[in-house]
Amino acid sequence: MTTRDRLLGLTVVVLWGLNFLAIRIGLDHFPPFFFVALRFAVIAIPVLIFIPRPAVRTRWLLLYGAGFGIAQFAFLFTAMRIGMPTGLASLVLQSSAPFTVVLGAMLLGERLRAVQVAGLAVAVAGMTIIGADRLATATLLPVLLTLAGGLGWAFGNIGARRAGADSPGVDPLHLTLWMSVVPVLPMLALSMLVEGPGTGFRALGTAVSSTAGLPALAALGYIAILATVCGSGLWTYLMSRYPAGTVAPLSLLVPVVGIAAAWLVFDEQPSAAALLGGVIVIAGAFAATTSRRSAPAPEPGRSARLVQV
Repeated sequence: MTTRDRLLGLTVVVLWGLNFLAIRIGLDHFPPFFFVALRFAVIAIPVLIFIPRPAVRTRWLLLYGAGFGIAQFAFLFTAMRIGMPTGLASLVLQSSAPFTVVLGAMLLGERLRAVQVAGLAVAVAGMTIIGADRLATATLLPVLLTLAGGLGWAFGNIGARRAGADSPGVDPLHLTLWMSVVPVLPMLALSMLVEGPGTGFRALGTAVSSTAGLPALAALGYIAILATVCGSGLWTYLMSRYPAGTVAPLSLLVPVVGIAAAWLVFDEQPSAAALLGGVIVIAGAFAATTSRRSAPAPEPGRSARLVQV
């Protein structure tokens, strides 16, 4: 990888790591389910107007959107709203990588190599350390919800892989952008049912009409434009030029940025046990996701790593 492209990759890592700070700021103003719907609506409206629908089977597009867009963010945003630390959330969400490997073996018949199994075991051990540390100092529920978000992301990855496998020529960025259309109405309906019919819209009205809501609107813009469109665009570019095994491990640096930024901005000081568990998780996820033979051409499953929260 050239120096220029390494810098582009690190730019994506920073954009995605800081994205967790934007989520935290947005959740201070918007209810979580409504914030999920709003986040995707900002992308979905121009996509419906300007981006042609990718020629993929509807069921795989729906699985991608339901897993990545609905399950992942409904659980993640709820976890962060009820107390999941920002930096720790960026780390625990990386559980999507080993979850994807397991689901690929169970649902797609992908063969697991010994080093992948070992990596999965290491990642689980790291998650256990983090869970035990949280249980000793606070409630375990936010960690479990974040893990559920990682599992949802993994199911979305399976949908993306099947879509790419059935339609090899599909533009992965178009697929990701159209995935954003799927969560809007279900999450809006869920928000109205759980959070109240007018709660989210009142929060949006307050954000638009008062200066107090400007940080939440800025956070929404960051998530939609910088983290999703710009970050995904750069990631797609890198995936089109290099083997997946060369690019994908960069995403494991996202928690480093997320934890450091949360420490500096929100004074979130992770415990030594949480940091140790995080290092173990990242090591296990790296082993589990980079042990496959890389090919020079992009694989269908690459679209699964196009977007980070």
